[in-house]
Amino acid sequence: MYYTPAGGDIMFVEAAVRRVRRAASETHAPEDGPLLDAADVSLILTGQLGDVMRESARAALTYVTNHARELHLPSELGTLEVHVHVPAGAVPKDGPSAGVTIATALASALTQKPVRKEVAMTGEITLNGRVLAIGGVKEKLLGAKRAGVTRVLIPRANEADLDDLPADARESLHVELVDSLAQVFAAALRER
Repeated sequence: MYYTPAGGDIMFVEAAVRRVRRAASETHAPEDGPLLDAADVSLILTGQLGDVMRESARAALTYVTNHARELHLPSELGTLEVHVHVPAGAVPKDGPSAGVTIATALASALTQKPVRKEVAMTGEITLNGRVLAIGGVKEKLLGAKRAGVTRVLIPRANEADLDDLPADARESLHVELVDSLAQVFAAALRER
């Protein structure tokens, strides 16, 4: 979900993973070692993303690679090229609010678990997977409602912003408050 002076709306974030080189060995990583080395992952960002949104994508990739074990990623992925694209490439996009969405798209692409179609989300992320407050919540939620979304994930720190939401939007949207990317992934990703 995003906000402009003209109001809120939703945007789509796509992620694809391409194996550039197979892993050197078929042995599993040690229990305490990393499953996915960030040095083996290159990140491509397209869709006319601004610096802050690019930083959010980098933070999302770092979180996902550092939490490969919890995400049940295969231990031998080899060298990967990860591509994140935000359609409407002629329109500049920036801001930290897409952090949770980018992280979810990356987790979906790497785990091959689809994202639930009825879910929209917003929130800035940290390298440790915390979900931070963002602005424009009312407008973003109204934009999601207009787009036919039924379930939204927003930072718990933005709970007070729900008081500004009109009653009809509160009734038609199931709003879930989240503190962490682990909660976002649990709510947004479907099993295969």
